[in-house]
Amino acid sequence: MRKESLAFLEELVNTPSPTSYETRGQRVWLDYVNEFADEVAHDEYGNCVATLNPGGGPRIMLAGHADEIALSVNYIDDKGFIWVKRMGGVDAIVSKAQRVTVHNAKGSVLGVVGNPPPHMQKVDGEPKAPKIHDLYIDIGCATRAAAEKRVRVGDPITVNQNFEMLHGNLAVGRAFDNRIGTWAVAEALRLLISSKNKLNAEICAVSNTMEEVGLFGARQIAYSLDPDVALVVDVTHATDYPGINKQAHGDVKMGKGPTLTHGTCNHPEVVKRLETVAKKARIPIQHETVSATSGTDTDAIFWTRGGIPSALISLPNRYMHSPVEVVNLKDLDQIAKLMTGFAESVKADDLFTVTI
Repeated sequence: MRKESLAFLEELVNTPSPTSYETRGQRVWLDYVNEFADEVAHDEYGNCVATLNPGGGPRIMLAGHADEIALSVNYIDDKGFIWVKRMGGVDAIVSKAQRVTVHNAKGSVLGVVGNPPPHMQKVDGEPKAPKIHDLYIDIGCATRAAAEKRVRVGDPITVNQNFEMLHGNLAVGRAFDNRIGTWAVAEALRLLISSKNKLNAEICAVSNTMEEVGLFGARQIAYSLDPDVALVVDVTHATDYPGINKQAHGDVKMGKGPTLTHGTCNHPEVVKRLETVAKKARIPIQHETVSATSGTDTDAIFWTRGGIPSALISLPNRYMHSPVEVVNLKDLDQIAKLMTGFAESVKADDLFTVTI
């Protein structure tokens, strides 16, 4: 991966962007794409768009969501401990005994998720898995009044785990879901600069909000942009580590390229074009199927307005929705190249519609 692109990815991952409070991360993204996009903008809810070749056609939307799963302050007890609610699919089990940051209007407050030592836990048989309402955060205050001077109900909370290289092309960090998506659409836009004079299409790279709590940002910005076709980038579950049932979850490996998903929201003609581009560019791809919904912004985009032809491109990710997500950066590079090839392949009169 290019040195500058890697630095951008690291900054994206390390910048907290809790769902519904994505402003800091969106600023990082906008500052980066502003260096090469023809136009940049954001809407009322913070969905950001960087456009290349405005006025071209058809209009292609490249989308990744900027938000990450988080907690929020729900209650402060008399001893100054903070009790929480989840924002998105937070796993209570892996949240215990973590350092966290409470984000407030003035900055941030360090805290830890409390966890009694095993010596003091009375267990009959197997330990009981904690629920979110069992989690409490210690910010070092002894009273409610002291804690309320530092935080308030509603403040978002993120885990303190930053980007690191693990080994070879593997990286570890929190929130690869879905900083890899916002990184990939920005990288594709950058790569397209060299072929800008040959582009027919208008390219709208989107860093959208609030995926983790209902796919809301994608729905908003897709309605506003009204693209002719959309490519969505998100993570998918790698199944190449112990304890995963491949009969139930499929065979997805890191290091073997991104995945394309077939069925429901994934338009067959868009997927077919991606397969053609991948073959021509010698980009390895893997395949997944979906029986109902994909659980990604593709679900929101494809039924916007009269139905936007869409396809999901996914990065295999180990340990999703944990502070130690692991991805292969070579796979990520290939996603940006696949979207670039797709955009370059689109002719002015291309229509992505099924033939009946």
